Amino acid sequence: MRRHVHHSGLSFALIVTIALPTQARVVLPSIFGDHMVLQQNSELVVWGWARPLEEVAVTGSWDRKTVRAKADSHANWRVTLNTPSAGGPHTLAVLGSNTVVLEDVLVGEVWLCSGQSNMEWSARSGIDNGTAEILQANYSGIRLFQVAQRSADAPQLDVEGRWTACSPQTMIDFSAVAYFFGRELYRHLDIPIGLIESSWGGTSVQTWMNPGIIREDEEFARSAARIHRVPWCPVTPGSAYHAMIAPLIPYPIAGVIWYQGESNTYDPLPYQRLFPALIENWRDEWGASFPFYYVQIGPFEYGKPQVAALVRDAQRLCMSVPDTGMVVISDIGHSTDNHPRNKQDVGKRLASWALARTYKKDTIPFSGPLYREMKVEGGTIRIFFDFAENGLLCKGEKLTHFQIAGRDKVFVEAQARIDGNTVVVSAPEVRDPVAVRFGWSNAAEPNLFNKEGRPASCFRTDNWEISLP
Repeated sequence: MRRHVHHSGLSFALIVTIALPTQARVVLPSIFGDHMVLQQNSELVVWGWARPLEEVAVTGSWDRKTVRAKADSHANWRVTLNTPSAGGPHTLAVLGSNTVVLEDVLVGEVWLCSGQSNMEWSARSGIDNGTAEILQANYSGIRLFQVAQRSADAPQLDVEGRWTACSPQTMIDFSAVAYFFGRELYRHLDIPIGLIESSWGGTSVQTWMNPGIIREDEEFARSAARIHRVPWCPVTPGSAYHAMIAPLIPYPIAGVIWYQGESNTYDPLPYQRLFPALIENWRDEWGASFPFYYVQIGPFEYGKPQVAALVRDAQRLCMSVPDTGMVVISDIGHSTDNHPRNKQDVGKRLASWALARTYKKDTIPFSGPLYREMKVEGGTIRIFFDFAENGLLCKGEKLTHFQIAGRDKVFVEAQARIDGNTVVVSAPEVRDPVAVRFGWSNAAEPNLFNKEGRPASCFRTDNWEISLP
């Protein structure tokens, strides 16, 4: 990242050299840099450091308005500018004892892309059609910022990273899911897209949350205490949040995409509350109710039964949080590989949620069938779905992965048939059914879809207590 420093006049330069040590110069955090993307039509907070009481003036070339502030006794300063509609390139100039000019600044849509290894997974790690995808990754209007993996015990002031234009050389080590998400937005919206990747393979949801939330909740604290230490990532609550999220706040973003949950299969039951708590935490810290779209974890045979199904169902239930959306990947996962190589469709499905819900492209299908309610009809149970208005379809000879139970709470394999936009479930040995489960195993790859070709999420109609070994 180039930061261009200018001084007006030799005598002024001499005064600066004598009066100011290096650390007293006006400095910006690394999220501000050449080639960055600013969120359009937003209140842009620009912040940094300078000598205490030093006046700092910030000017955006889009309107040439200058906003001034004085650094406080801790050397911190911040100003707020209004950004225009999408476009550029622009410059952003910061004048204090020295001048910092940021060039090739675009204005568009900025998305934070976070999670664990499936979000971190790059084209270099291996993806479907990887060679061709890398060679085609020339998009000067897509800009990438990759946060270096760091952990900390307290909130940090800055991250290591820099903005780059998307090219084969920069895309190859960037999150593949994030890249395909951004590429889809770019193709449909035709405006600059900024992608900030902050991910770390193996991390639990607790590492990405403000640890105060964990300490103040007994269930969260007990679950955090059970996390096994591993050599490839931090496990302390808040350690990734402090180092890789807090320094980005309050850089304006359009929203978040998230791919995580596999590491919380060690203790899946608290995830039903932990995941919504993370979303609320980030929105509170940013002071914005931005959209939050996420990937439901894929099929994989974990060591303990039901643990992945419980995490997936917690993710389904999290859609009750406003302005959230979930991508189901049971049809493009891999039951023996926790890192499926089809990242293209994952990114596209995330983008379909953003395009439909955030950008109001109403013709784009964005969700598979989601369980809404059930109705007992004699010896059968009828299941009703959202996102099935145009009907359902079975990709195979018969529907799979349905189970049904009576009041004894014993689930057996069920027969299921599509009836319009509902599914009717039964089993000869269950005369008085009361509950249905669908896709309720770690590696389930069921075959129920809507007419738009999106897979149905797993679900359970009961709320019976589940005991895990």
